[in-house]
Amino acid sequence: MLVHQILKSKGDGAVLTVKPGTLVSDAAQVLAERRIGGLVVSRDGKSVDGILSERDIVRSLALRGAVCLSEAVDDMMTRNPSCCGRNDTADDVLQRMTDGRFRHMPVTENNELVGIVTIGDVVKARLEELAMERNALEGMIMGH
Repeated sequence: MLVHQILKSKGDGAVLTVKPGTLVSDAAQVLAERRIGGLVVSRDGKSVDGILSERDIVRSLALRGAVCLSEAVDDMMTRNPSCCGRNDTADDVLQRMTDGRFRHMPVTENNELVGIVTIGDVVKARLEELAMERNALEGMIMGH
């Protein structure tokens, strides 16, 4: 399965972004309200300047306390995050996420943000693919 198929199954929802300079507390509010685990940091909604995850916030809270909530996302985000393209395979994306120990990957085309996939999206797509393969094999065995 390819990334563009995963994006299609997610629907046409725009990727939520925050601008550099946004307070971490405001970004955390968006994460909580939208029930998502990460935000792309983008100066124009097209570039991928960084990514901020719930884990980044929790880690900073544990190390530095609540003061980090009044800082800008720029201070906490992962700069130059790993991105993928629409034609990358789900297996490749899953491997990169697992190796890098992250859960959100922006999807870019011509260096512009076109989507985001999560490890949950990729695992779901892979499970659906495996179920289809199993059904096809069962059909072949049963002579259908």
